[in-house]
Amino acid sequence: MANPEGTPFPAEQRLEQRLGPVLRRRDQVQAGTTDQRLLDSEGDSQWVHTDPWRVMRIQSEFVEGFGALAELPSAISVFGSARTPADSPDYEAGVRIGRALVDAGFAVITGGGPGAMEAANRGAREGNGISVGLGIELPFEQGLNPHVDIGINFRYFFVRKTMFVKYAQGFVVLPGGLGTLDELFEALTLVQTRKVTRFPIVLFGTEYWGGLVDWLRNTVIAQGKASENDLLLFHVTDDVDEAIALVTKEAGR
Repeated sequence: MANPEGTPFPAEQRLEQRLGPVLRRRDQVQAGTTDQRLLDSEGDSQWVHTDPWRVMRIQSEFVEGFGALAELPSAISVFGSARTPADSPDYEAGVRIGRALVDAGFAVITGGGPGAMEAANRGAREGNGISVGLGIELPFEQGLNPHVDIGINFRYFFVRKTMFVKYAQGFVVLPGGLGTLDELFEALTLVQTRKVTRFPIVLFGTEYWGGLVDWLRNTVIAQGKASENDLLLFHVTDDVDEAIALVTKEAGR
């Protein structure tokens, strides 16, 4: 509202104000415009640390992940330790698994870090396949390994884990630590509870995983905390060809 000379009335003298779809009158009229408040560089910046803003960041991570991976062909997620030495048998197995998955027609998805993840990405790249790395923001920055062709860095673990599951037809799990165990049991829980269509889960390394399997059988299942049938949710092998055959068969390839 303006006075007869064409200049705006002071805010306290304005009788009516429209802010987008909102109408304000009398003492509810606010000073300034929506654009002014958006573009004003002054003021408190604490809003970037509030939960509503975090929701927007979480949403943006889902959008970026879905957009980057929507056209990805059938893929297998490969998990394993970032601490696996490059001269170790586990690293060599990771390279062979990555290459074999590509030969079977799959893209390879890893956490994008060093160690076993790097090995699987390297095998996929050397096999001229698609090598994907889904990184995570950590206090000790790792960065994406050089064998990643499509890389996404996430702030939030749960968004990253959604991408591992949504765009993979199966999992191959190399020896790893707490992060690998977290990803493994997330996958097992989703399959056990039928929150996802069943997909194959292959643990590579009978000596490494044997103790865990024994504990599940002799403690968890023996005490009635899980069913004997839950041991059928995964396979354990030391053979690369068998691992690929298992994920290929159960993924319907």
